[in-house]
Amino acid sequence: MNFQVTVLKILVAYPDGFAVMEDLKRDMAILATSGRDWADRTRRLAARVPDLDIWSQGLVERTSGGWKITSKGRAALEFMEARPAAPEPSQASVVEETTAAMELATDVPPLRQPADRAKRRPERRERRREARERARANAS
Repeated sequence: MNFQVTVLKILVAYPDGFAVMEDLKRDMAILATSGRDWADRTRRLAARVPDLDIWSQGLVERTSGGWKITSKGRAALEFMEARPAAPEPSQASVVEETTAAMELATDVPPLRQPADRAKRRPERRERRREARERARANAS
């Protein structure tokens, strides 16, 4: 069943939900060797739909050398990923989660902000212009 959840997750990531078999095999190999987190996650998702069968239920179609996720498949995946309604967490668990998130945040360097990208844009344009000029000079 983890295999079927993995297929759904891979297909939903592709444009139009279609992937050729080579791409599916490659992506599955990457996810299968990515560690225990992926296996645990797919097991949790599969538990939400115990009788999952992506082919007989029409969640995936086999077409022209690949597989394509259907709208039913997208809906099933959304259902699996939807968080169940839970009672309001206690204050202690909120504090623990916040502390854990802060510890993770200090381990990971911050991402560059869009404003930084805008500031670097003229530099990139200048480097490209210089590269074009060098290429023209070398071509002549």
